[in-house]
Amino acid sequence: MVKNPDPSLKLTTTTGVTRTLDDWSTIFQLCLVILPARPEAAVFLPIAQRIFATFGDADCTMAFVVTGTEAVAERVVGESGSGVVTFVDPALELVTSLGLERLPALVHLRQDTAVVAATEGWNSSEWQRVVREIAKAMAWTTPAIARAGDPPSFPGWPIP
Repeated sequence: MVKNPDPSLKLTTTTGVTRTLDDWSTIFQLCLVILPARPEAAVFLPIAQRIFATFGDADCTMAFVVTGTEAVAERVVGESGSGVVTFVDPALELVTSLGLERLPALVHLRQDTAVVAATEGWNSSEWQRVVREIAKAMAWTTPAIARAGDPPSFPGWPIP
Protein backbone atom coordinates (compact mmCIF):
# COMPACT_ATOMS: atom_id res chain seq x y z
CA MET A 1 0.00 0.00 0.00
CA VAL A 2 1.35 3.41 -0.99
CA LYS A 3 2.31 5.63 1.95
CA ASN A 4 3.92 8.98 2.59
CA PRO A 5 7.69 8.77 2.08
CA ASP A 6 10.42 9.86 4.46
CA PRO A 7 11.01 13.57 3.66
CA SER A 8 14.66 13.30 4.76
CA LEU A 9 15.37 10.62 2.14
CA LYS A 10 18.16 11.69 -0.21
CA LEU A 11 17.52 11.59 -3.95
CA THR A 12 20.22 11.92 -6.59
CA THR A 13 19.73 12.91 -10.22
CA THR A 14 21.53 11.35 -13.16
CA THR A 15 23.64 14.53 -13.22
CA GLY A 16 24.86 13.87 -9.66
CA VAL A 17 22.83 16.47 -7.74
CA THR A 18 21.75 15.12 -4.33
CA ARG A 19 19.13 16.68 -2.07
CA THR A 20 16.52 15.43 0.35
CA LEU A 21 13.02 14.71 -0.88
CA ASP A 22 11.88 17.64 1.25
CA ASP A 23 14.37 19.92 -0.55
CA TRP A 24 13.27 18.70 -4.00
CA SER A 25 9.67 19.57 -3.15
CA THR A 26 10.29 22.96 -1.49
CA ILE A 27 9.07 25.04 -4.43
CA PHE A 28 6.94 22.62 -6.45
CA GLN A 29 4.97 19.45 -5.94
CA LEU A 30 6.58 16.33 -7.41
CA CYS A 31 4.99 14.09 -10.03
CA LEU A 32 7.07 10.96 -10.50
CA VAL A 33 6.98 8.28 -13.17
CA ILE A 34 8.86 5.45 -11.48
CA LEU A 35 10.36 2.82 -13.76
CA PRO A 36 12.23 -0.40 -13.01
CA ALA A 37 15.82 -0.85 -14.15
CA ARG A 38 14.72 -2.98 -17.11
CA PRO A 39 15.04 -2.16 -20.81
CA GLU A 40 11.44 -3.21 -21.43
CA ALA A 41 10.29 -0.35 -19.15
CA ALA A 42 11.00 1.98 -22.09
CA VAL A 43 7.54 1.06 -23.43
CA PHE A 44 6.17 3.55 -20.86
CA LEU A 45 8.26 6.49 -22.06
CA PRO A 46 5.70 7.76 -24.62
CA ILE A 47 3.02 7.72 -21.91
CA ALA A 48 5.28 9.66 -19.54
CA GLN A 49 6.13 12.13 -22.30
CA ARG A 50 2.41 12.84 -22.85
CA ILE A 51 2.02 13.54 -19.14
CA PHE A 52 5.18 15.66 -19.00
CA ALA A 53 4.16 17.66 -22.10
CA THR A 54 0.84 18.61 -20.53
CA PHE A 55 2.18 19.50 -17.08
CA GLY A 56 5.50 20.95 -18.27
CA ASP A 57 4.57 24.54 -17.39
CA ALA A 58 2.44 23.72 -14.34
CA ASP A 59 3.64 24.37 -10.80
CA CYS A 60 4.96 20.86 -10.35
CA THR A 61 8.19 19.09 -11.11
CA MET A 62 7.69 16.19 -13.48
CA ALA A 63 10.44 13.60 -13.12
CA PHE A 64 11.49 10.06 -13.87
CA VAL A 65 12.78 7.78 -11.13
CA VAL A 66 14.69 4.71 -12.29
CA THR A 67 15.54 1.95 -9.81
CA GLY A 68 19.11 1.66 -10.99
CA THR A 69 22.38 3.53 -11.32
CA GLU A 70 22.94 6.60 -13.48
CA ALA A 71 24.16 4.42 -16.36
CA VAL A 72 21.10 2.18 -16.14
CA ALA A 73 18.76 5.17 -15.93
CA GLU A 74 20.31 6.67 -19.05
CA ARG A 75 19.82 3.38 -20.90
CA VAL A 76 16.18 3.06 -19.78
CA VAL A 77 15.15 6.69 -20.27
CA GLY A 78 17.53 7.65 -23.09
CA GLU A 79 16.63 10.79 -25.03
CA SER A 80 13.23 10.90 -23.30
CA GLY A 81 15.09 12.17 -20.24
CA SER A 82 16.42 15.19 -22.06
CA GLY A 83 15.15 18.28 -20.26
CA VAL A 84 13.45 16.18 -17.57
CA VAL A 85 14.78 15.57 -14.08
CA THR A 86 15.69 11.91 -13.71
CA PHE A 87 16.35 10.51 -10.26
CA VAL A 88 18.12 7.23 -9.56
CA ASP A 89 17.08 4.85 -6.80
CA PRO A 90 19.55 1.92 -7.00
CA ALA A 91 19.00 0.83 -3.38
CA LEU A 92 15.20 1.17 -3.75
CA GLU A 93 15.09 3.61 -0.85
CA LEU A 94 12.42 5.88 -2.37
CA VAL A 95 10.38 2.96 -3.70
CA THR A 96 10.49 1.27 -0.28
CA SER A 97 9.72 4.51 1.57
CA LEU A 98 6.65 4.98 -0.65
CA GLY A 99 5.52 1.40 0.06
CA LEU A 100 5.42 0.54 -3.63
CA GLU A 101 5.22 -3.13 -4.55
CA ARG A 102 5.09 -3.00 -8.38
CA LEU A 103 6.46 -0.84 -11.18
CA PRO A 104 5.85 1.20 -13.24
CA ALA A 105 4.20 3.63 -10.88
CA LEU A 106 2.86 7.16 -11.11
CA VAL A 107 3.08 9.13 -7.85
CA HIS A 108 2.02 12.70 -7.04
CA LEU A 109 3.58 14.24 -3.90
CA ARG A 110 2.56 17.55 -2.30
CA GLN A 111 5.18 20.04 -1.16
CA ASP A 112 5.09 18.48 2.31
CA THR A 113 5.94 15.17 0.53
CA ALA A 114 2.56 13.60 1.38
CA VAL A 115 1.12 11.35 -1.33
CA VAL A 116 -1.79 13.01 -3.15
CA ALA A 117 -2.43 10.17 -5.59
CA ALA A 118 -0.58 7.11 -6.84
CA THR A 119 -0.97 3.98 -8.89
CA GLU A 120 1.19 0.91 -9.40
CA GLY A 121 1.47 -1.25 -12.48
CA TRP A 122 -0.02 -0.19 -15.79
CA ASN A 123 -3.74 0.42 -16.10
CA SER A 124 -4.67 3.42 -18.24
CA SER A 125 -7.79 4.13 -16.16
CA GLU A 126 -5.76 4.28 -12.95
CA TRP A 127 -3.08 6.47 -14.53
CA GLN A 128 -5.88 8.71 -15.85
CA ARG A 129 -7.25 8.99 -12.29
CA VAL A 130 -3.85 10.12 -11.00
CA VAL A 131 -3.33 12.71 -13.75
CA ARG A 132 -6.84 14.06 -13.01
CA GLU A 133 -5.71 14.58 -9.41
CA ILE A 134 -2.54 16.32 -10.59
CA ALA A 135 -4.55 18.54 -12.93
CA LYS A 136 -7.00 19.39 -10.16
CA ALA A 137 -4.17 20.30 -7.76
CA MET A 138 -2.43 22.40 -10.42
CA ALA A 139 -5.65 23.91 -11.87
CA TRP A 140 -4.38 22.60 -15.19
CA THR A 141 -5.49 20.69 -18.27
CA THR A 142 -5.81 16.93 -17.90
CA PRO A 143 -3.84 14.87 -20.44
CA ALA A 144 -5.48 11.91 -22.14
CA ILE A 145 -3.56 8.83 -21.09
CA ALA A 146 -4.87 5.96 -23.21
CA ARG A 147 -3.85 5.86 -26.85
CA ALA A 148 -3.74 3.23 -29.54
CA GLY A 149 -0.45 1.37 -29.40
CA ASP A 150 -0.08 1.64 -25.62
CA PRO A 151 0.83 -1.58 -23.84
CA PRO A 152 -2.02 -3.70 -22.49
CA SER A 153 -2.86 -3.44 -18.79
CA PHE A 154 -0.68 -5.53 -16.53
CA PRO A 155 0.06 -5.58 -12.80
CA GLY A 156 3.65 -4.42 -13.26
CA TRP A 157 6.98 -5.89 -12.30
CA PRO A 158 7.35 -6.81 -8.63
CA ILE A 159 9.90 -4.86 -6.60
CA PRO A 160 12.71 -7.23 -5.61
